Amino acid sequence: MATTVIGVRQERPARFLASTNGKKAIMAVTGVILFVFVIGHMLGNLQVYEGPEKINAYGHFLKSIPELLWGVRAALLAAVLLHIWSSIGLALRNNAARPKGYARKKNVVSSYASRTMYWSGPILFCFIVYHLLHFTAGIVHPGSDFKEGDIYHNMVASFSVWYVSAWYIFSMILLGLHVGHGASSFVQSLGFNHPRHTPIIKRAAAVFSCLLILGFISIPISVLAGLVK
Repeated sequence: MATTVIGVRQERPARFLASTNGKKAIMAVTGVILFVFVIGHMLGNLQVYEGPEKINAYGHFLKSIPELLWGVRAALLAAVLLHIWSSIGLALRNNAARPKGYARKKNVVSSYASRTMYWSGPILFCFIVYHLLHFTAGIVHPGSDFKEGDIYHNMVASFSVWYVSAWYIFSMILLGLHVGHGASSFVQSLGFNHPRHTPIIKRAAAVFSCLLILGFISIPISVLAGLVK
């Protein structure tokens, strides 16, 4: 009897994680982790406006604590993989629930960001891979030589190439839409939806999405305009 009870207890978490609600919860929690990272990453990048000494010192500080740096990277990698796994699982379940396409697709209620969540995710994943090869590894670095530790030079030299800036701006707009919709859906995914608070959260998410987009794309635009050089 005791063995049966223990077995049931062990199966419940596994069943929950495999369920639709479980996948939504994983997507929400990992989304929060990535959300916090994106904020920190943007604030770190904005130090480029304070000159090379400031942002390069920031980079040196991060690399001076390898345990923390690699710990954060491992946590982010796990969050990204779980986020992708849960999103694919939810997409497959949605498609299975309606095997036949709608006779007439209606997008009146849904937002543009919500309708593009599933395809913006893969594009952002491709951008992350390119971004790591570009600024972290320095393997792909159009425009000039990659200088290890010289974040300011690498950013300015790269964003001086118009197509690099265009790809970055496009990806950051998608990121803002993706994060904005995810933030507004977070409460609903965890089952804490409320008619009074939910509209406020959605408006706040929309404002944050705009600020996030403006913060990130301001850098390549400033470089192309010659304001940062």
